[in-house]
Amino acid sequence: MKKLVIAYSGGLDTSYCAVSLSKEFEVHAVSVNTGGFTKEEINHIESNAYKMGVATYKNIDAVATFYQKVVKYLIFGNVLKNNTYPLSVSAERIIQAIEIVEYAKSIDAEYIAHGSTGAGNDQVRFDMIFQTLAPGIKIITPIRDEQLTRQQEIDYLKENGIDMSWEKAKYSINKGLWGTSVGGEETLSSEKPLPDEAYPSQLKHAEDEKVKLTFSKGELVAVNGIENNPEINIEVLNNLASVYAIGRDIHVGDTIVGIKGRVGFEAAAALITIKAHHLLEKHTLTKWQLQHKEYIASFYGMHLHEGQYLDPVMRDMEAFLQSSQDKVTGEVTVTLKPYHFDLDGISSEHDLMSAKFGSYGEENKGWSAEDAKGFIKILGNQNKIYQHVNS
Repeated sequence: MKKLVIAYSGGLDTSYCAVSLSKEFEVHAVSVNTGGFTKEEINHIESNAYKMGVATYKNIDAVATFYQKVVKYLIFGNVLKNNTYPLSVSAERIIQAIEIVEYAKSIDAEYIAHGSTGAGNDQVRFDMIFQTLAPGIKIITPIRDEQLTRQQEIDYLKENGIDMSWEKAKYSINKGLWGTSVGGEETLSSEKPLPDEAYPSQLKHAEDEKVKLTFSKGELVAVNGIENNPEINIEVLNNLASVYAIGRDIHVGDTIVGIKGRVGFEAAAALITIKAHHLLEKHTLTKWQLQHKEYIASFYGMHLHEGQYLDPVMRDMEAFLQSSQDKVTGEVTVTLKPYHFDLDGISSEHDLMSAKFGSYGEENKGWSAEDAKGFIKILGNQNKIYQHVNS
C-alpha cells in the first residue's frame, strides 16, 4: 500500500479521513503541537488515531519553532489584523503545514491529506504550503472533494465500527500558544455577541495585580524578573492574565476565499505582549521607524493570513522588523484587572523621552526661541507658497 500522511487533529473530519483512507493507503497520522495541548490530550489523540486504523501516529512539538518562525515577528510588528485579531489560528496553520509536509518527505510518502472543507481559509494555507514544498506529493481532501455533511461522516464511521461521541459541541475551541479561537452559532451571523460562558477562561481574580515584562531587542525574556525562553514566558503571562478573563473579542475580517468571516477569540498573553511591546517601541524608536514599521507589519500580517508565508518578500519584511528591534530593550509594567489591563509605564536605557533635551510643553534645553521661530517659518514655507499661488 502506498504511504499517505494525514494532518490529524482527532476531530470528526480527520477521523473520517483516517478511516476511509486506511482502506486504500498506509496512513501515517501526524499532529503538530503549536501550543495548548497537554500530555494527556496528546495521548488521547494518539489512542483514537490507532482506533481509526492508522499505521503510525506522530506528535510533533513545534511550539518553539512556531515562536521563532512566526510569533516573534508578529510581536516585532505589533500585528493585529483589522486592529483587533492577533492571528492566533492562521499563524499556527502555516507552521503545522510546514512540519507535516517535511515529515511526509522524510518517510517518502506519496500522498498527503487534510480534513479541510471547501469553504474556509485552511484549505488554501495547507494546499499552498504542500504544493510549494513538495510538488511531487499528491494532495487528497475527502471532505472537500466529496462535499460531505457532518451526519454523513458520522454514519460512515458507525458503519465501520467507530461509534464514538460525535455530538457537535456548542462552541468550537482551538487553543494555541498565541491565543484561542471560539466559534459558535452567534458568530455565524452579524448581530449577536458570544456569551460569557463561551470563552474557555472565566473570571477568577478581582484584585488588581502588577506584572513586570522585560524585553530584550523586542523579545519577551522575563516575566516578573524570572527569565525564560520567550515562548515559555508567553505561557506564563497567559496563565497570570487568563484568570482575569482578559483578551476577549470578536474579529470580523475578509477570508481568503472572498467572504466575510466572524470569529471570537481569547488571547490574553498575545494582546498584553503586543501592547506592552508597542509602548516600549514608542519610547525607543524614532518616528520614522514607527511609521514605516506600521505599514510593513500590516502587509506581513496580511500575507501570513493569506498563506503567503513562503514568498521571499516575507523574509525581506522579517529582516526589517528584526533590525528595528535593536534598541527595543527595557521593562514594561502592566496592571491586570478584571476583563482588561493598563499599561503603567516603561523603563529603558534607550528611552528617547530624555529630560536632557527638555520636557514636552514645559521647557526646552536644545534650542533657543529664535531657533524655534526660524524652524517654524521654514516648515510652513511650502503651505504658504501654495496658498499664495492658489488663493
